[in-house]
This record gives sequence, C-alpha cells and structure tokens, in this order.
Amino acid sequence: MYKSLIISAMLAVPLSAAAQEEVAVSADTGVVRVLDKLTGDHIDLTLHTGETGRLGYLHVTLNDCRYPESNPSGDAYIELVVKYRDQEEPAFAGWMIASSPALNAMDHPRYDVWALRCITS
Repeated sequence: MYKSLIISAMLAVPLSAAAQEEVAVSADTGVVRVLDKLTGDHIDLTLHTGETGRLGYLHVTLNDCRYPESNPSGDAYIELVVKYRDQEEPAFAGWMIASSPALNAMDHPRYDVWALRCITS
C-alpha cells in the first residue's frame, strides 16, 4: 500500500520549469546516414532544408532539422521524406530522432536511413 502511495506522489510532482519550456530551434542543414543493406554501401548525406540526396534507388528529402536551443549538440529531430525509385507513396515520411533511431524507423527491405545531427553553423 505504501509503495503505491509513493509512486502516486512521485507521478503527481509537476515537471521542472526547464523541462516544460524546452525550445527546439530549426537548423538549415541536417545529416542523415543511408545504408544499402544489399551492397553494403553507405553514405552520410548533408542536406539543406528542401534538398534531396540519394543512394542507389533511394531519394531522401530533408524537410526540417531541429535541435534543443539550450543544447545544440544534444540531439537532432529530423523530418524526412524518403522515396524508393519512382513510386508515388513514400517509403517513409515523418520525424526521426538521432538519439532514438528505433522509435520511428523506416521499414524497408533494402535500405536503412537514420538521423545523425543538425548543423548549426
């Protein structure tokens, strides 16, 4: 019983002001890594916002790269659209987080893509 009261009390404690007010800032450039699982080729693509890079049949477009304002080298949140060949439907569209690549991973039989970092200068 005491254990459940302690856990309830801990969960009721509000987050610190710093955690509640974390601000993300957009960078003009981001870096993603692309791996061709079939050939073993890989490349780190440095892309500006709106730019598309490629490896083999995969086309990677960077829409946004954000990082914590208080810690620019702390993490990267990258919004990507990844297309395979000339298919209309993207193989991936959404946000990837550098520190948690498996959280929102691209599911493709041949290629892996993951966010590395934002470039702030």
